[in-house]
Amino acid sequence: MAKNLVLYYSATGTTKAVAEKVAQQLGADMAEIHPITPYSSADLNWHDNKSRTSIEQHEHNSRVEVVDDFPDLSNYENILIGHPIWWAIPPRMINATIDTLDLNGKTLTGFATSGGSSYDRSQSNLARTVEQNGYDLTLNQGAILSNNDRQISIWLNSLTLN
Repeated sequence: MAKNLVLYYSATGTTKAVAEKVAQQLGADMAEIHPITPYSSADLNWHDNKSRTSIEQHEHNSRVEVVDDFPDLSNYENILIGHPIWWAIPPRMINATIDTLDLNGKTLTGFATSGGSSYDRSQSNLARTVEQNGYDLTLNQGAILSNNDRQISIWLNSLTLN
């Protein structure tokens, strides 16, 4: 039975590269998170306050619908979700992913790539989404990761995984 699943969303490939290293070190399976409506480069322009991501990220409790093509979670004990940081929090599709999955009894861990944010607000965002769904799960402390094997290894060794 596979115990670990790495789910990830990557707009530019940066988070995907880190997610691949996390999965490799854990011997985990991987699956990509897909928004129902893919993002264009104009949608991702954070310099434009009228871009899709600018608007989505500033609408509290908003969700971006995701394609429900996730693996059967009954085979996994640990779910790790990798994402970029947009406006100090995960993209709204990460909340929708947590809403979509049955995470009861699982261990959930977030990780992100970022040019300058800490994981504090992302951790709070994930905790709030877990609480809103009423999940009974273990939520590990997430982290900002770079594409660095040693950093990823140290972080993974700090986690409580089943």
